[in-house]
Amino acid sequence: MKLALSSLSHAARIGRKKISRRLLHLRMRGRPQSEILQAERRLRGVEQYRTLRKSDVVFVSFGKSGRTWLRVMISQLFRVKYDLPDNLILSYDNFHALNSAIPKTFFTHDNYIKDYTGDFDSKRPFYDKTVVLLVRDPRDVAVSQFFQWKHRLKPGKVAINNYPPRDQDVALFDFVMSEGGGGMAEVTRYMNLWAREMHKVEKFLLVRYEDLRARPQEELRRMLDFIGVQATDAQVEAAVEFSSFDNMKKMESGAQSLLAGGRMKPRDKDNPDSYKVRRAKVGGYRDYFSDEEVAAIDARLAQTLDPMYGYQDR
Repeated sequence: MKLALSSLSHAARIGRKKISRRLLHLRMRGRPQSEILQAERRLRGVEQYRTLRKSDVVFVSFGKSGRTWLRVMISQLFRVKYDLPDNLILSYDNFHALNSAIPKTFFTHDNYIKDYTGDFDSKRPFYDKTVVLLVRDPRDVAVSQFFQWKHRLKPGKVAINNYPPRDQDVALFDFVMSEGGGGMAEVTRYMNLWAREMHKVEKFLLVRYEDLRARPQEELRRMLDFIGVQATDAQVEAAVEFSSFDNMKKMESGAQSLLAGGRMKPRDKDNPDSYKVRRAKVGGYRDYFSDEEVAAIDARLAQTLDPMYGYQDR
């Protein structure tokens, strides 16, 4: 019964969001596209801000930084620990509705809240929250963003997040070095703001994707300790094993999980670059560029990213 009510509540929440956005576009029909996009960003910001305020734990990351992998890992941890149904994915309060010991958990890319609050130069809405910031090397993020833009993003997301038009011919190097949506400059601006603001957050933990790849059990344990969740070694190992790259690829290819209902569904099963779980390779950006291009990308990162993250030395 609880599972059915939780699923209905989640579906209703998604339905309300879709309806509110459609109504917004209907009300603003005929207005300039820039005004419509600004209004939708604000609407999305309202939705995210409300969820943020009601959440116990917040996981923040720029897109393509490993959020889905971490989400699957933590979902499996809770499923094993609390004997929950298979294949459920943690989404705000759906696990909390099944067991109140599970915190209301918000996974966000933090890309619209500022459009509602006006906090473009601070992280004020997060100051009193328990925040885990997941970061990844901006060079790898920007390359993954390119393939996300080219093969996965819905047209509406392309426009609202300032990506190049889908039919525009943009070389990978130019995309990575651009100032616009998904490029390395945008990733570094995002991370630099968090670097300036993280000390103001009441409870804050920084997690690097690369460390999570190298030491998944240790890093997962560190996160669980931070958010106050006790787990046995067997439960941690089960969560890590379930979220392995091979199993994630299998889930996406075979649509074996509720994740496949949108978050992990390839746009083209015959195109490996259209999969959400694509490579998961640390430093894989180097595979796509000449030595001269790699040198230019590395130099740009060294000039722009706060050194506290430690990526200039990689």
